[in-house]
Amino acid sequence: MIGRRAAILLGVATAVATLDQLTKGWIVASVARWESIPVIPGFFDIVHTHNRGVAFGMFNNLPESMRILFLVALAVAIVIGLIWWAHNNLPRFGDRIAVACIVGGAIGNLVDRIRIGEVVDFLDVYLGSHHWPAFNVADSFITCGVVWLIVSSLRHDRS
Repeated sequence: MIGRRAAILLGVATAVATLDQLTKGWIVASVARWESIPVIPGFFDIVHTHNRGVAFGMFNNLPESMRILFLVALAVAIVIGLIWWAHNNLPRFGDRIAVACIVGGAIGNLVDRIRIGEVVDFLDVYLGSHHWPAFNVADSFITCGVVWLIVSSLRHDRS
């Protein structure tokens, strides 16, 4: 039986992965691949794209079976490592929530990779012709979790 705090962390990770999969499902069903829908012209669009690699398209050029196996194994190892690290080394509950967000995001992207061999991305932020690589809800939670941990670490290292 898991404790109340562990149940909350599991719930956060599950909610993040579920929200990620629901939004990706909506995009796949509603927006044609490569279609772009302006939301805030000149700054933010919804665009249906897929990423075969990881951040910034890294590992895109590996042969498909090797790429999928490598990236699935890497994601599983990262999720297991993060859970172990949070359980053994993070006394602050907020930091554990941040790790749960990262784990949930990693699982959301892992589901895509296992199911379709690539990750659905749809959030396109840009300024003029300068685009940030498209990303998704999972990526957003991963980024927020990492930023939380960095800020938390800096705040608590000073005290």
